[in-house]
Amino acid sequence: MNNSRLPTFFISHGGGPWPYIEDMRQRFAVTAAELAKLPATLPAKPKAILMITGHWEAPQFTVSTSEHPSMEYDYYGFPEHTYHLQYPAPGNPELAKRVRDLLSSSGIKCAEDPERGLDHGVFVPMMLMYPDADIPVVLLSMKSSYDPLEHIKLGEALAPLRDEGILIIGSGLTYHNMRGFGRPASLEPSVQFEQYLFEAISNNDPQQRNQALVNWEQAPFARLVHPREDHLIPLMVLAGAAGEDIGQRIFTDTVFDVVMASYRFG
Repeated sequence: MNNSRLPTFFISHGGGPWPYIEDMRQRFAVTAAELAKLPATLPAKPKAILMITGHWEAPQFTVSTSEHPSMEYDYYGFPEHTYHLQYPAPGNPELAKRVRDLLSSSGIKCAEDPERGLDHGVFVPMMLMYPDADIPVVLLSMKSSYDPLEHIKLGEALAPLRDEGILIIGSGLTYHNMRGFGRPASLEPSVQFEQYLFEAISNNDPQQRNQALVNWEQAPFARLVHPREDHLIPLMVLAGAAGEDIGQRIFTDTVFDVVMASYRFG
Protein backbone atom coordinates (compact mmCIF):
# COMPACT_ATOMS: atom_id res chain seq x y z
CA MET A 1 0.00 0.00 0.00
CA ASN A 2 1.13 3.54 -0.72
CA ASN A 3 2.33 4.86 2.63
CA SER A 4 0.42 8.11 2.14
CA ARG A 5 -2.78 6.45 0.91
CA LEU A 6 -5.65 6.81 3.33
CA PRO A 7 -7.75 3.80 4.26
CA THR A 8 -11.51 3.73 3.98
CA PHE A 9 -13.89 3.12 6.88
CA PHE A 10 -17.37 1.69 7.22
CA ILE A 11 -18.77 2.83 10.56
CA SER A 12 -21.83 1.55 12.37
CA HIS A 13 -22.97 4.92 13.68
CA GLY A 14 -25.47 3.83 16.34
CA GLY A 15 -28.91 5.24 17.06
CA GLY A 16 -29.96 8.88 16.85
CA PRO A 17 -27.93 11.58 18.62
CA TRP A 18 -26.66 9.10 21.22
CA PRO A 19 -23.40 10.87 22.21
CA TYR A 20 -25.49 13.76 23.55
CA ILE A 21 -27.74 11.63 25.78
CA GLU A 22 -26.00 10.33 28.88
CA ASP A 23 -27.62 6.92 29.25
CA MET A 24 -27.26 6.22 25.51
CA ARG A 25 -23.61 7.30 25.53
CA GLN A 26 -23.00 4.77 28.28
CA ARG A 27 -24.64 2.06 26.17
CA PHE A 28 -22.43 2.98 23.22
CA ALA A 29 -19.27 3.36 25.32
CA VAL A 30 -17.28 0.96 23.13
CA THR A 31 -18.27 2.77 19.93
CA ALA A 32 -17.45 6.15 21.46
CA ALA A 33 -13.99 5.02 22.57
CA GLU A 34 -13.15 3.24 19.32
CA LEU A 35 -14.23 6.08 17.05
CA ALA A 36 -12.13 8.50 19.07
CA LYS A 37 -9.07 6.32 18.41
CA LEU A 38 -9.41 6.11 14.63
CA PRO A 39 -7.71 9.40 13.63
CA ALA A 40 -4.48 8.29 15.32
CA THR A 41 -4.38 5.20 13.06
CA LEU A 42 -4.19 7.27 9.85
CA PRO A 43 -0.90 8.01 8.08
CA ALA A 44 -1.83 11.70 7.93
CA LYS A 45 -4.64 14.06 8.85
CA PRO A 46 -7.18 14.09 6.03
CA LYS A 47 -7.49 17.19 3.88
CA ALA A 48 -11.22 16.54 3.70
CA ILE A 49 -13.75 13.78 4.31
CA LEU A 50 -16.16 12.32 1.79
CA MET A 51 -19.07 10.70 3.58
CA ILE A 52 -21.67 8.29 2.21
CA THR A 53 -24.43 8.16 4.81
CA GLY A 54 -27.29 5.73 5.12
CA HIS A 55 -29.56 8.72 5.64
CA TRP A 56 -29.29 10.22 2.17
CA GLU A 57 -30.52 8.66 -1.03
CA ALA A 58 -31.54 10.30 -4.29
CA PRO A 59 -32.78 9.20 -7.74
CA GLN A 60 -29.21 9.59 -8.93
CA PHE A 61 -25.92 10.03 -7.14
CA THR A 62 -25.75 13.55 -5.73
CA VAL A 63 -22.91 15.43 -4.06
CA SER A 64 -23.25 18.25 -1.51
CA THR A 65 -21.71 21.55 -2.56
CA SER A 66 -22.42 23.89 0.37
CA GLU A 67 -19.46 25.81 1.77
CA HIS A 68 -21.16 25.81 5.20
CA PRO A 69 -23.37 22.73 5.59
CA SER A 70 -26.42 23.06 7.79
CA MET A 71 -27.59 20.52 10.38
CA GLU A 72 -30.21 17.88 9.56
CA TYR A 73 -32.00 16.70 12.70
CA ASP A 74 -33.37 13.56 11.11
CA TYR A 75 -34.62 11.84 14.27
CA TYR A 76 -37.71 11.97 16.42
CA GLY A 77 -38.63 11.84 20.09
CA PHE A 78 -35.27 12.84 21.55
CA PRO A 79 -34.59 15.57 24.17
CA GLU A 80 -34.99 19.15 23.02
CA HIS A 81 -31.30 19.97 23.29
CA THR A 82 -30.48 17.42 20.59
CA TYR A 83 -32.32 19.62 18.05
CA HIS A 84 -29.88 22.47 18.68
CA LEU A 85 -26.62 20.59 18.23
CA GLN A 86 -24.00 22.09 15.96
CA TYR A 87 -21.08 20.52 14.13
CA PRO A 88 -19.66 23.50 12.22
CA ALA A 89 -17.34 21.69 9.83
CA PRO A 90 -16.95 23.53 6.51
CA GLY A 91 -17.89 22.05 3.19
CA ASN A 92 -15.55 21.81 0.23
CA PRO A 93 -16.95 22.73 -3.20
CA GLU A 94 -13.61 21.87 -4.82
CA LEU A 95 -13.83 18.31 -3.55
CA ALA A 96 -17.44 18.12 -4.70
CA LYS A 97 -16.29 19.10 -8.20
CA ARG A 98 -13.50 16.52 -8.07
CA VAL A 99 -16.07 13.86 -7.14
CA ARG A 100 -18.25 14.82 -10.09
CA ASP A 101 -15.27 14.78 -12.44
CA LEU A 102 -14.18 11.31 -11.29
CA LEU A 103 -17.67 9.94 -11.66
CA SER A 104 -18.14 11.55 -15.07
CA SER A 105 -14.86 9.97 -16.24
CA SER A 106 -16.33 6.59 -15.28
CA GLY A 107 -19.61 7.26 -17.05
CA ILE A 108 -21.52 7.82 -13.82
CA LYS A 109 -23.97 10.71 -13.64
CA CYS A 110 -23.84 12.87 -10.53
CA ALA A 111 -26.04 15.80 -9.53
CA GLU A 112 -25.30 18.60 -7.06
CA ASP A 113 -27.20 19.69 -3.96
CA PRO A 114 -26.20 23.05 -2.45
CA GLU A 115 -28.65 22.66 0.46
CA ARG A 116 -27.86 19.23 1.86
CA GLY A 117 -26.76 19.35 5.50
CA LEU A 118 -25.15 17.00 8.00
CA ASP A 119 -27.48 14.26 9.27
CA HIS A 120 -26.79 12.26 12.42
CA GLY A 121 -25.09 9.53 10.40
CA VAL A 122 -22.49 12.21 9.65
CA PHE A 123 -22.16 14.46 12.68
CA VAL A 124 -22.30 11.66 15.29
CA PRO A 125 -19.15 9.85 14.11
CA MET A 126 -17.48 13.12 13.13
CA MET A 127 -17.89 14.72 16.55
CA LEU A 128 -16.25 11.67 18.09
CA MET A 129 -13.43 11.40 15.56
CA TYR A 130 -12.83 15.09 14.93
CA PRO A 131 -14.52 17.10 17.70
CA ASP A 132 -12.85 20.34 16.58
CA ALA A 133 -14.85 20.22 13.32
CA ASP A 134 -11.78 21.48 11.48
CA ILE A 135 -11.86 19.09 8.50
CA PRO A 136 -14.14 19.86 5.53
CA VAL A 137 -16.96 17.36 5.00
CA VAL A 138 -18.67 16.59 1.69
CA LEU A 139 -21.59 14.18 1.38
CA LEU A 140 -22.36 11.84 -1.48
CA SER A 141 -25.79 10.25 -1.69
CA MET A 142 -26.68 6.67 -2.35
CA LYS A 143 -28.78 5.96 -5.41
CA SER A 144 -32.31 5.02 -4.44
CA SER A 145 -32.23 1.86 -6.57
CA TYR A 146 -29.88 0.37 -3.92
CA ASP A 147 -28.17 -1.72 -6.60
CA PRO A 148 -25.13 -3.19 -4.78
CA LEU A 149 -22.95 -3.54 -7.88
CA GLU A 150 -23.70 0.01 -8.99
CA HIS A 151 -22.53 1.27 -5.60
CA ILE A 152 -19.38 -0.85 -5.73
CA LYS A 153 -18.58 0.70 -9.12
CA LEU A 154 -19.21 4.12 -7.59
CA GLY A 155 -16.57 3.34 -4.98
CA GLU A 156 -14.14 2.18 -7.63
CA ALA A 157 -14.48 5.52 -9.40
CA LEU A 158 -13.78 7.36 -6.14
CA ALA A 159 -10.68 5.34 -5.22
CA PRO A 160 -8.13 7.93 -6.53
CA LEU A 161 -9.23 10.28 -3.74
CA ARG A 162 -7.45 8.05 -1.25
CA ASP A 163 -4.13 9.15 -2.74
CA GLU A 164 -5.19 12.80 -2.62
CA GLY A 165 -5.60 13.09 1.14
CA ILE A 166 -9.33 12.42 1.18
CA LEU A 167 -10.78 10.07 3.80
CA ILE A 168 -13.80 8.17 2.45
CA ILE A 169 -16.23 7.01 5.12
CA GLY A 170 -19.39 4.98 4.80
CA SER A 171 -21.75 5.53 7.71
CA GLY A 172 -24.53 3.03 8.33
CA LEU A 173 -25.20 -0.02 10.48
CA THR A 174 -24.56 -3.72 10.05
CA TYR A 175 -27.96 -4.28 11.72
CA HIS A 176 -30.88 -1.97 10.98
CA ASN A 177 -34.33 -3.28 11.80
CA MET A 178 -36.08 -0.72 13.97
CA ARG A 179 -38.53 -3.35 15.27
CA GLY A 180 -35.71 -5.61 16.32
CA PHE A 181 -33.73 -3.27 18.56
CA GLY A 182 -34.09 -4.09 22.23
CA ARG A 183 -35.35 -7.63 21.63
CA PRO A 184 -33.16 -10.51 22.88
CA ALA A 185 -34.33 -12.64 19.94
CA SER A 186 -32.53 -10.21 17.59
CA LEU A 187 -29.06 -11.04 18.88
CA GLU A 188 -28.53 -14.33 17.05
CA PRO A 189 -29.70 -13.03 13.65
CA SER A 190 -27.41 -10.02 14.04
CA VAL A 191 -24.48 -12.30 14.91
CA GLN A 192 -25.04 -14.65 11.97
CA PHE A 193 -25.51 -11.84 9.47
CA GLU A 194 -22.41 -10.09 10.78
CA GLN A 195 -20.42 -13.32 10.41
CA TYR A 196 -21.38 -13.38 6.72
CA LEU A 197 -20.18 -9.79 6.33
CA PHE A 198 -16.97 -10.53 8.18
CA GLU A 199 -16.14 -13.52 6.00
CA ALA A 200 -16.95 -11.55 2.86
CA ILE A 201 -15.00 -8.43 3.79
CA SER A 202 -11.92 -10.31 5.02
CA ASN A 203 -11.75 -12.49 1.89
CA ASN A 204 -8.28 -12.32 0.34
CA ASP A 205 -9.78 -12.13 -3.14
CA PRO A 206 -11.40 -8.71 -3.71
CA GLN A 207 -13.54 -10.07 -6.54
CA GLN A 208 -14.95 -12.78 -4.30
CA ARG A 209 -15.47 -10.19 -1.57
CA ASN A 210 -17.43 -7.90 -3.82
CA GLN A 211 -19.49 -10.75 -5.22
CA ALA A 212 -20.42 -11.85 -1.70
CA LEU A 213 -21.51 -8.29 -0.93
CA VAL A 214 -23.56 -8.12 -4.12
CA ASN A 215 -25.23 -11.34 -2.95
CA TRP A 216 -25.81 -10.08 0.58
CA GLU A 217 -29.44 -11.21 0.54
CA GLN A 218 -28.15 -14.79 0.64
CA ALA A 219 -26.73 -14.17 4.11
CA PRO A 220 -28.53 -15.70 7.11
CA PHE A 221 -31.47 -13.56 8.24
CA ALA A 222 -30.57 -10.92 5.63
CA ARG A 223 -34.03 -9.39 5.23
CA LEU A 224 -34.77 -9.67 8.94
CA VAL A 225 -31.60 -7.73 9.71
CA HIS A 226 -32.10 -5.23 6.87
CA PRO A 227 -35.77 -4.95 5.86
CA ARG A 228 -34.53 -1.96 3.84
CA GLU A 229 -30.85 -1.85 2.95
CA ASP A 230 -30.25 1.89 3.28
CA HIS A 231 -27.78 1.40 6.16
CA LEU A 232 -25.91 -1.42 4.40
CA ILE A 233 -25.37 0.11 0.95
CA PRO A 234 -22.63 2.55 2.11
CA LEU A 235 -20.52 -0.55 2.77
CA MET A 236 -20.71 -1.42 -0.93
CA VAL A 237 -19.21 1.97 -1.84
CA LEU A 238 -16.35 1.44 0.60
CA ALA A 239 -15.64 -2.03 -0.77
CA GLY A 240 -15.39 -0.55 -4.26
CA ALA A 241 -13.03 2.19 -3.10
CA ALA A 242 -10.92 -0.43 -1.31
CA GLY A 243 -9.57 -1.86 -4.57
CA GLU A 244 -7.16 -4.69 -3.73
CA ASP A 245 -7.04 -3.82 -0.02
CA ILE A 246 -8.36 -6.54 2.27
CA GLY A 247 -10.95 -5.50 4.82
CA GLN A 248 -10.63 -5.97 8.54
CA ARG A 249 -13.15 -5.61 11.32
CA ILE A 250 -11.91 -2.88 13.63
CA PHE A 251 -14.48 -3.22 16.39
CA THR A 252 -17.92 -4.46 17.32
CA ASP A 253 -20.38 -3.15 19.87
CA THR A 254 -23.44 -4.93 21.25
CA VAL A 255 -26.20 -2.45 22.02
CA PHE A 256 -29.98 -2.88 22.23
CA ASP A 257 -29.50 -6.66 21.90
CA VAL A 258 -27.79 -6.55 18.49
CA VAL A 259 -24.21 -6.66 17.26
CA MET A 260 -22.97 -3.63 15.29
CA ALA A 261 -19.62 -3.84 13.49
CA SER A 262 -17.27 -1.37 11.86
CA TYR A 263 -14.65 -2.08 9.19
CA ARG A 264 -11.51 -0.71 7.61
CA PHE A 265 -9.95 -1.28 4.20
CA GLY A 266 -6.27 -0.46 3.84
